[in-house]
Amino acid sequence: MNTKKIMECERKRLNKITNFRLPHTFWAIGIAVVALSIIMIFVRAFVMEGDTEWLKVVLQKGLLVGMLLMSISKDKEEDELIIKIRMQSYAFAFVVGVAYALIMPYVEFGVSNVVNSGGEAYKDLGGFQVLSFMLLVQLMCFHTLKRYR
Repeated sequence: MNTKKIMECERKRLNKITNFRLPHTFWAIGIAVVALSIIMIFVRAFVMEGDTEWLKVVLQKGLLVGMLLMSISKDKEEDELIIKIRMQSYAFAFVVGVAYALIMPYVEFGVSNVVNSGGEAYKDLGGFQVLSFMLLVQLMCFHTLKRYR
């Protein structure tokens, strides 16, 4: 196999992965999963008693999956401009998410030491917090850019 055929094959595979979108009906499924997860998080926090840590983890994963479904589902009118806006929102969410992950632990450390004079310890962000922030930024940025196109 020559180099051109290998490069073309790799380009096709990469385009297939980057252009992957779920049908538009998954947008509604994602909204339903997110809404159900948020409602159940409040129910768990205020109504349920006992050890429900496993439920917290399941609901967090459900929230992430719902936002991911919303993020990768097609728009009703999917054209080149929408694809470009989607890619811009992913890039913006990535940059803001990395900045958030780098800066926020120090902000929390400083604020907790000001509020509690007991000398709080440095805490790193969890994966759920960073991923949910990035998905939320991507969804908000995409819909804001789409509205002002």
